[in-house]
Amino acid sequence: MKKTITIHTLFFLGALIVLSACNSVKKKEAQATSKENKTEKLNILLITADDLNKNSVGAFGSTVPNITPNIDNLASQGVRFENGHVNVAVCQPSRGILATGKYAHNSGIEGFFHTNKNISDIVTTLKTNGYYTGILGKVRHSSPKELTPWDFKLDMDDLGKGRNKTCYYTEAKTIIKNAKQAGKPFYMMANSHDPHRPFVFTEREKKWINEGNDILKPSRIYNENEVTVPGFLPELPLVRKEVTQYFNSVRRLDDTVGRILDILEEEGVADNTIVMFLSDNGMAFPFSKTNCYLQSTNTPWIVRWPGKVTPNTINTKDFISGIDFFPTVLDAIGLQIPDDIDGTSFVPTLLGQKQKGRDKVFTQFFETNAKKQFPMRCIQDTKYGYIFNAWSDGKTRFRNESQNGYTYNAMVKAGKTNPEIAARVKLFDHREVEEFYDFEKDPNALHNLITDPKYTEIINKYRADMELWMGKVNDPALAFFKVKNNKTEMARLLAVEQERINKIRPRK
Repeated sequence: MKKTITIHTLFFLGALIVLSACNSVKKKEAQATSKENKTEKLNILLITADDLNKNSVGAFGSTVPNITPNIDNLASQGVRFENGHVNVAVCQPSRGILATGKYAHNSGIEGFFHTNKNISDIVTTLKTNGYYTGILGKVRHSSPKELTPWDFKLDMDDLGKGRNKTCYYTEAKTIIKNAKQAGKPFYMMANSHDPHRPFVFTEREKKWINEGNDILKPSRIYNENEVTVPGFLPELPLVRKEVTQYFNSVRRLDDTVGRILDILEEEGVADNTIVMFLSDNGMAFPFSKTNCYLQSTNTPWIVRWPGKVTPNTINTKDFISGIDFFPTVLDAIGLQIPDDIDGTSFVPTLLGQKQKGRDKVFTQFFETNAKKQFPMRCIQDTKYGYIFNAWSDGKTRFRNESQNGYTYNAMVKAGKTNPEIAARVKLFDHREVEEFYDFEKDPNALHNLITDPKYTEIINKYRADMELWMGKVNDPALAFFKVKNNKTEMARLLAVEQERINKIRPRK
């Protein structure tokens, strides 16, 4: 006689699969001692999102209803920086900067590869100084060196493709318990893979995730009428459809963040843990990720430091960036900051003190994951943004992952009858050597003012600041910048740059 499988049976089997996936991972860490952790040293928890725009978070102005309740709650308990930035808007270089405190060209992590340079990094430094170090997700991209000595590491396949909140909860608790048993404070880097493509409920994700899509269902599902299309994208039906998919992944990210934060309270370490939350770059849509636009690098940076940071504060003046993370952590726990770090600690800013040099940010871009060079540089402050595109020659076409989705293709199709959208597509595809935007009048950077005579004097100032900074940090793009009006020479230098990076790229 045939047995029927009920929906309850399927649900039970699915739950067993999730628990098995979380609990079957072999824990290779030695249990040094069973005594409770009695150290008073500060624990550090860094939570990162993958491809999250700042304005997709409720605390940073999202109008999507209740999209990030857990992240918003974290923001209410600390300070949120309106001018927090990553320095390179793509995964491994961005995370390499967090780990080393050095600009990508100085750390040697300019693309999707590790560094061979003998430089300081946060994991080795903290481990040497008595910390237990653990990482969940994005292990390769968040490890500056091939042999970065994490005490505990689990990657996406053991975390429901980096999208299962239950797995993050279970394994983050393991890291904290291991640290306690070892009598050490912990440094944990918990990296969600949301809202990176493929987005929740898409056919691509269903094929990609073995254990079934329902297990990874976000706590709330949004329809197309509830989301807001970012102002730097056109309002088109397929754009709205893809943005909705993205926001459902944002909600799933928030679910994961909530479960990770729950553990701090359960383990009694919340009051002795500094928590930082940010995204490695902007959303994987045109004019955001893998570029130098405002929405490419402006990240939702939150810091909760009980007893030190005033809760529910908003910093709208000071610029902090990825190069500042490592020195800030060292400063917060009283360790010496290496002399060769490019960044500076923003602990004084966290404590409400005035700090010089926080009026602007410099950002870069080197290559896409296809190992194609598109060198770009940018300087931004609260009023203006200046971008230098060293690869733009009117012929070369930009390519990145965002062009594979609904949005870019919908823009191309709409551009056949809409001149404004056609102009946006052309700019995205080929750029101009220089771009300049007035954020006070044009917050979505829709109008390039580089040829506007009213801005000539201001633009020249930003050009001068860019050249000065490039020289100060030994940026290889300085050679391009000095011949920016000679496209033939820039093309020659682009070939030289491709060869330079190919030489530093570790061979497998």
